[in-house]
Amino acid sequence: MKLAIAVGGALLTLCASLPLELQAHGAEPHGQDTALFSGLDTQAAKAVQQFHSALANGDAAAARALLADDVMIFEGNGVERSAEEYAKHHMLADIQYLASAPSKTLEHKVTVMGDTAISLARSENHGEYKGKPVDSEGLETLVLRRTDAGWKIVHIHWSN
Repeated sequence: MKLAIAVGGALLTLCASLPLELQAHGAEPHGQDTALFSGLDTQAAKAVQQFHSALANGDAAAARALLADDVMIFEGNGVERSAEEYAKHHMLADIQYLASAPSKTLEHKVTVMGDTAISLARSENHGEYKGKPVDSEGLETLVLRRTDAGWKIVHIHWSN
């Protein structure tokens, strides 16, 4: 419960601090902005990059090591409620997908607030997966917590 309150408060703080153009919807094009990539020199961002790299390189053990045991993962209409559940069920599919349709980061912002960090990213994937062409754009929100063992991912929300 404390984690849910901390994560909720951190998300509210972050959303309130985002520039209006990142909060607004719309298909209208926006100019390139160097602020689309920020906070990437932090240790929390390095943990996120290591997680992405581990999945892209098929290293399930390294990806699992960056997840808190009680991580909650939202993707589509599904929920996985632990690192063990994700490792046993969906992680292999994510690894296979990324091997077939590599990801290119279009935007990534990491904000650290004490022992909590939030990573917001937008990416695109192109390739072929299970015999079907892939040409998609995805959104990712990660919440991390600083632990004695380093930064651990406690929440993931993926959507297309």
